[in-house]
Amino acid sequence: MAIVLYNSMSGKKEQLETIEPGKVRFYACGPTVYNYFHLGNARMFVAFDTIRRYLEYRGYEVRYVQNFTDVDDRIIQRANELGIPPRQLAQTNIQDYFADAQALFIREATVHPRVTECIPEIISYIEDLIDKGHAYEREGNVYFDTSSFPEYGKLSHQSPEDMRAGHRIDVQEEKDDPTDFALWKATKPGEEFWDSPWGPGRPGWHIECSVMNALYLGEQIDIHAGGRDLIFPHHENEIAQSEAHSGHTFARYWLHNGTLNINGEKMSKSTGNFVMTRDLLQRQDPRTIRFFLLSAHYRHPLNYTEEALLQAEQGLLRIDRAIQNIDHREQALKQIEHVVDVAGGSLHPDVAADIEAVRESFTAAMDDDFNTADGISAIFEGVRRINTRLTETEIKVADLQAYRNVLVELLGTLGIPERQVSALEEEIARLIQERNDARANRDFNRADEIRDELKHRGIVLEDTPQGTRWSFES
Repeated sequence: MAIVLYNSMSGKKEQLETIEPGKVRFYACGPTVYNYFHLGNARMFVAFDTIRRYLEYRGYEVRYVQNFTDVDDRIIQRANELGIPPRQLAQTNIQDYFADAQALFIREATVHPRVTECIPEIISYIEDLIDKGHAYEREGNVYFDTSSFPEYGKLSHQSPEDMRAGHRIDVQEEKDDPTDFALWKATKPGEEFWDSPWGPGRPGWHIECSVMNALYLGEQIDIHAGGRDLIFPHHENEIAQSEAHSGHTFARYWLHNGTLNINGEKMSKSTGNFVMTRDLLQRQDPRTIRFFLLSAHYRHPLNYTEEALLQAEQGLLRIDRAIQNIDHREQALKQIEHVVDVAGGSLHPDVAADIEAVRESFTAAMDDDFNTADGISAIFEGVRRINTRLTETEIKVADLQAYRNVLVELLGTLGIPERQVSALEEEIARLIQERNDARANRDFNRADEIRDELKHRGIVLEDTPQGTRWSFES
């Protein structure tokens, strides 16, 4: 089955056909590093990291580029407030981005370019746009002439008149048209600047992504992704300057994630309706946060509430418990059957059918525009089948391992690692094994001592036909 994805450009789902067979050139807009990233940013980063992972799961070689905007009005303003150089602030926040992204299991991109590393290429790119009649200079500023690009507005599906209605020309700007946008900004007092043919200044916001795409992916790419709020003007402007520069289509597919609301309302710093990812990571398991962020289709709105986060925690716990139950049953079977080497082995036909059905259901969901919500439902269906099968006496070690492997495989494709066993759990497992050995050797005094020791620590043992289970006292 082929992968289909919703293309914001066409407004419909389209089958994925890449420029190079088997390879994907994928660009996702990264953060402007003036502060920590908030949960809405986290949703975008997690969504496109998951899409990248799934493309790789389906056999594609993905070259994934995510930029850092490290020179910007907000960076300059924040640095002035803190009394530190803008470059220092940007570097600190880039390090903080990697720390928080890693906590959410977001993999590093193939390349993480920075604006300040691409200044010569940006200047050259702008010069080319001027030479081709798509840009003009005014008082040290360079603007893109939107009238020179007849398709301007094709991504946001707006007419020039509609776009002009939402613009006003700043008194300091000398643009020919309200929709024209800055490629290069003349320096202001106290700002970092670079020399250019138009005088000292710095790049405008939109030009960086066009140049970074050309540098690291080529002038034609397969997928360009970002938040829905970037469709206009950022991505619209990217298309205009990129296609004016190259003369051909910039990106084949445009993906945009939906908004994240807080308690049913739009996130807003001014009202305090705001969640910083770093703050949430201090009090919540990162696996649960990522699971929550993937609980809705990436294009749909997602509402953050404490209750929704709790539901995500409980859902993930259900999967974790299924894996624990498998491990418990496997250990019991090994004790009963004295199994030493369990590698390989044929699967029971019903088990093989279960695994195939779960994997096919997951793949069908993800092939349909990367529907993680339905993908998670497929995993839950796998859990249901597994829990039913665990009650059957004829199940074998190879069957259990196959069930376990498919759950870990599909969770991993979503970027959610297997739960790590704590030191306490390892100690409990060791004591249970020691108790079992003592009972096998008819050393019932030692067996009772271990049970009493664990009970004193609030841990209750239950001996079942499938082996010994443990739980915390209520």
